[in-house]
Amino acid sequence: MNLTKEQIKSDYQKKLISLFAEDLEESSVLHQYIALAELVKEYSFERWMKTNKRYKKEGTKQIYYFSMEFLLGKLLENNLINLGIKEVVREALDDLGIRLEELENVEREAGLGNGGLGRLAACFLDSMAALSIAGHGNGIRYKYGLFKQKIRDGYQVEMPDDWLRHGYPWEIRRIDKSVIVKFGGYVYFTNENGRFTAKHEGYEEVLAVPYDVPIIGYGTETVNTLRLWSAEVKSRDFDFESFSAGEYTKAVEHKYSVESISQVLYPDDTTEKGKLLRLKQEYFFVSAGVQSIMRTFKKSGRSIYDFHKYVAIHINDTHPALAVAELMRILVDEEYLSWEDAWEITTKTMAYTNHTIMSEALEKWPVDMMKKLLPRIYTIIEEINRRFCQELMDRYNNDWNKVDRMAIISGGWVKMANLAIVGSHSVNGVSKLHTDILKYQELKDFHEYYPGKFNNKTNGITHRRWLIKANPELTNLISEAIGCDFLKNPRELINLEKYKDDKSFLDRLEKVKYNNKLKFADYMKKTQGIKIDPNSIFDVQAKRLHAYKRQLLNILHVINLYNEFLDNPNMDLLPHTFIFSAKAAPGYYLAKKIIKLINSVGEKINNDTRVNDRIKVVFAENYNVSLAEKLIPSAEVSEQISTASKEASGTGNMKFMMNGAITLGTLDGANVEIYEEVGDENIIIFGMTSEEVINYYKNGGYHSWDLYYQDRRLTRILNELDDGYFAPRGEFKEIFNHLLTYNDEFFVLKDFASYCDAHKKINELYKDRFRWNRMSLINIAHSGRFSSDNTILEYAKYIWFK
Repeated sequence: MNLTKEQIKSDYQKKLISLFAEDLEESSVLHQYIALAELVKEYSFERWMKTNKRYKKEGTKQIYYFSMEFLLGKLLENNLINLGIKEVVREALDDLGIRLEELENVEREAGLGNGGLGRLAACFLDSMAALSIAGHGNGIRYKYGLFKQKIRDGYQVEMPDDWLRHGYPWEIRRIDKSVIVKFGGYVYFTNENGRFTAKHEGYEEVLAVPYDVPIIGYGTETVNTLRLWSAEVKSRDFDFESFSAGEYTKAVEHKYSVESISQVLYPDDTTEKGKLLRLKQEYFFVSAGVQSIMRTFKKSGRSIYDFHKYVAIHINDTHPALAVAELMRILVDEEYLSWEDAWEITTKTMAYTNHTIMSEALEKWPVDMMKKLLPRIYTIIEEINRRFCQELMDRYNNDWNKVDRMAIISGGWVKMANLAIVGSHSVNGVSKLHTDILKYQELKDFHEYYPGKFNNKTNGITHRRWLIKANPELTNLISEAIGCDFLKNPRELINLEKYKDDKSFLDRLEKVKYNNKLKFADYMKKTQGIKIDPNSIFDVQAKRLHAYKRQLLNILHVINLYNEFLDNPNMDLLPHTFIFSAKAAPGYYLAKKIIKLINSVGEKINNDTRVNDRIKVVFAENYNVSLAEKLIPSAEVSEQISTASKEASGTGNMKFMMNGAITLGTLDGANVEIYEEVGDENIIIFGMTSEEVINYYKNGGYHSWDLYYQDRRLTRILNELDDGYFAPRGEFKEIFNHLLTYNDEFFVLKDFASYCDAHKKINELYKDRFRWNRMSLINIAHSGRFSSDNTILEYAKYIWFK
C-alpha cells in the first residue's frame, strides 16, 4: 500500500474532526485510537471491495468457517503489519506528537473467544487471507464475551468483559443483510400436489444482524470477512401498553430475552436455563450463517444443484453441527429439493473438525429440549437418523449395540458429533496422535463405516502474530541472519540451523530472551504489583484451566520443591519463577479450586524469607491474547503436561516453541510431532504414553492410594493439602478427593515422579548456557512446520478443493 507520511497525517487529522469534531490538542488518547483504527479500516476498504468483486467475477469457491469462538486479539498493530504501513504510520504519528504504542495499549481485545479453539480459528482466518484463499468466518458477536478474570484473595472472580463499551471500530453493521431465525412453535406436515411438505408455525422470530470485520491478508491484496451475528428484536422493542399500565419490566422483557442470545460466550450450562440458552446460541449463528450463504449464492444465478461446487462450510468442533440440519431444511423446505438430492449436496458441502475425545466436549442435547426449541430441525435430524440407522442395520445384520453407538439420536439424546460425522464428507483430527485415537479407538465404528472420510490436519499458528508482532526483537535478529523470506514462508526458519554452533549468535539470542523477560517482569510489576527476577528460569504454563491439562501436577511439583528446599537449603537449585495463567469456566468448581491452590501456595512460598526468591510462584490474571503476546516471548520452559491421549493438539506448545522456549511435556497431541521435529535432545519428555493411559482406562489396575503410601513426597504433599498447611483446613478437600477418593482420573500422581525427574534435568541443562541456547535456536528453526499457513494449505488441497 503506497501511502506517504504526509497523506496519513492529513487523513488522520480529518478523521479526528469527522468523528469527534476535535483536533489533536483537544482529543483524548481513546479518541486518537478510534480515529486511527477507523482510518486503517478505511485503508482496507478498497482491497475488501475488490476482493469480493474478484470472487464474484471468477466464481471462486467460498469457504465458510463456522466457529463459536474467534479469539482475534487486538487488531491495530496486526492490521498495520498486514497492510505493510506500520512504520510509515508510526512516523506520521511521531510528527503529530503521538506514540503508536500508546494507542495500541488503549485498544480493547474483542471478547469473542476463550482458548485454543478460538485462537486457532483466528489464526486460520489470518492464513486464508494471507494465502488469498476465499475463506470467511461465521460466529456470534458476544456483547460481554467470556468474562474478565480478577484474582481476589486467591480466588477467581468473574467480571463482565465490557469490550464493546466504546464501540468496536473494526466492524461494520450490515442491517440490510439481516435474517430471521425461528425458535419454538410447532411443525405439521401436509400433502401439497403430491409433495410431503413441512409447515412450521407459531414460532418466535429473532432478528440476526451481521457485523462484518475485515480480515486483511499479509502481503496480498486479499481482504476476507469475519461475519458476527447479533441477536435483536425484529420490530418493536418497547411494549408501550405495558409501560403505560405500570408494568415497566414487562415492557422491555422480550427485548432482553432476545438479546440474551448474543450476550455471553458459553453461558453456565450446569442449569437447565443455561443449557437452553447455549443451544439457542448454536442454532442462532448456524441458521443465520447458512441463510446468508444461501442468499449470496442464489444471487449468482447458478443452479442449486451446484451449491457444493461453490460453497464449503467447515464445522469447527461440535458447536456448529446443526449446520447439517439447517442446510437440509433450506434445501428441502425452501428450495423444494428431494431429500436425496438435498442430502447429497449437504454432505458434499460440510466438513467437520473434531477437537477432543473428552466426553463433556462431545456435545449432546436432550431430545425434549431440541423438540421444543427447534421443532423443524429436530424432525430433520430424526429423519437423518432414521435413514442412517436403517443403513447400519442392513450393513451390520441388526447389530443393535453397534447401531446404538453410532446413532445420532439415542437414549433420549441428540449426539452432535455423530450428526457432524454423518453429515460431512470429511472428518479430521488435529494432530497425528489425536487422529489415530479417533480412527482406531474413540470413533472406530465410524472410521470402519466410512473408509477414507477420516484424515489428519495438525493445527498451526500464524507467525505473523506470534513472532513478527509478539517478538519484534527476535524477528529482527532472524531477518539479519537469514533474510526476510521467512516472513512470507515460515518454513524458511529452518535456515537458522546453520547458527546452532555459533556462540556469538547464540549469545545474541539469549540477550533477546533476557530483554523479553525484563519486559514481562516490568509488566507484572505495573499491573499486579508482583516483582519477578529476570535472572530466574521462567517456567510457564499458560492455557485454559482443566483437570486434564494438569496445572495440578505443576503446582504439586512446586510444593515438593519447596519442601525439599526447606529440608535442604543448600540443595543445587537455580532460581525458578513458576508462572501460571489460566481461566476456569465459572461452573467448573474443581478448576477454580486449583486456581486457589496455586495462589495459596504462591502466597506461602513468596513470603517465606527462607526461600530467598529461589522459588517464586506467579499467577498472571485474565489470560488473553494480549497477555500471551507478552508472556510467551519471555518463557524459557513451556509446560505442555496434559495427560497423554487427552490433548487433541495444543497450539500454545507451537507458540512457545517459535519463541525459543523448551518444551517440557508428555507425548500428547502435537507434542509428539514437535518431538519428531526437534529430536530427543531438544525437548524434555516425561510420563506415561497414550497407550499406557488408554490401557488403564480400559482395563483398570490403577490405584492412586498406592502411590500415596509408596511415595513419601506425595504423602507429605497431600497431607499438607488436607491439614490446612496452605489454607484453612478443608479448603482443598475437593482436590484431595479428586486425587485419592475418586482415583486421580488424569493420573497426576502416576506421572509425578517422572515429572520431578524432568525438572531436575531442566535445572542441569540450564546451567550450560551454550547448550540451552542451542536447544532454543533449534526449536525456533523447526517451528515453521507448525505455521497455520501450512495447515490451511492442507485443508484447501485435501478437503475444500478436493
